[in-house]
Amino acid sequence: MPENFLFEKDGPVITITFNRPERRNFLNREVLTQLEALIQRVRDDRETRVLILTSTGPVFSAGAEMPSKEQSEEERRIGYASRNKGMPRLIGRLFDQITRLDCMTIAAVNGHAIGGGWGLVLGFDFMISAADAEFWLPEVELGSAFTGGPASVMAAVMGPWRAKEAIVLCRHFKACELFELGMITKVVEPPELLPETHQLAQALLKKPAEAARASKHFIDGVFVGARLY
Repeated sequence: MPENFLFEKDGPVITITFNRPERRNFLNREVLTQLEALIQRVRDDRETRVLILTSTGPVFSAGAEMPSKEQSEEERRIGYASRNKGMPRLIGRLFDQITRLDCMTIAAVNGHAIGGGWGLVLGFDFMISAADAEFWLPEVELGSAFTGGPASVMAAVMGPWRAKEAIVLCRHFKACELFELGMITKVVEPPELLPETHQLAQALLKKPAEAARASKHFIDGVFVGARLY
């Protein structure tokens, strides 16, 4: 099992947990490749009806590893671009694979979701967030564009002006703000995050699988392209 993740199967429910809290669950090429393999494992398991993604530690995911704040602005941008070369493509590919899963997907965001960490969960069908979580995208500040499927969903749900606040101005959003904007299914106190997530999973299991699958792919087609199944 990849050391960066925990993988638990409980009948038709699979839970994948980021498990590098000492590294703030940073994303890099190795981590994304391992997560992609786990997503493929979920896709190939025909018994799976619900996928849950969450993490250990106080931060859901700090996204790509950030350069030192002691460096100059130019050094930070150069270092960030060099260290994370190819990451946007990997995140975009993984985002697409998540949206193409036939099972229902829930992101249980237990702490701050930054950069690619926020981008990935935008591909999930439902998002439940701890009340103290914050969301932001530092990419533009570091000289990198934030585009692709996650940006498309953000613009569609938040509207173009708020999406530009998030992407271009790199504004921090609290979970309650994103709930009001329709980007989060439910905001709960941290101790209630996993119980609420499992309750939602059970509610989803009661729905006819084929009807739920077809409906979710139709809705996703509005944001990320038609699903021809």
